[in-house]
Amino acid sequence: MGSVNALHLTIDPKAATAPFEQVRTQIAAAVAEGRLDAGTRLPTVRQLAADLGLAANTVARAYRELEADQVIATHGRGGTFVRSEVVDEPTMHSSAADAARVAANDYVHSVRRLGLSAPEALRLVENAWNKG
Repeated sequence: MGSVNALHLTIDPKAATAPFEQVRTQIAAAVAEGRLDAGTRLPTVRQLAADLGLAANTVARAYRELEADQVIATHGRGGTFVRSEVVDEPTMHSSAADAARVAANDYVHSVRRLGLSAPEALRLVENAWNKG
């Protein structure tokens, strides 16, 4: 999966382009170029603002515009993610999307029965994913 840390977002305070637009275009470019995969979790507004030395409202505006452009999807307190047709458009029906949703539901039921927390279950998936 793509990593936000691999983005190396930079803000040029002397540029004619507003900082929110610099954030917006850099994230949109990373998604378009495949450096950020669908489903990748983005940092919180506050975290990215702190990392870049910007006001939280600046990053929030960039995120709002990216969401309006359907590049990212915000799930309330659940976080902000690069938009995924399988996750963010549950009305999409294809055999692969449907099979993925069934597998995800089966996995959640299994790990809940075993008493695992959501973070533990996610780490297991990430570990398995990274092993290839």
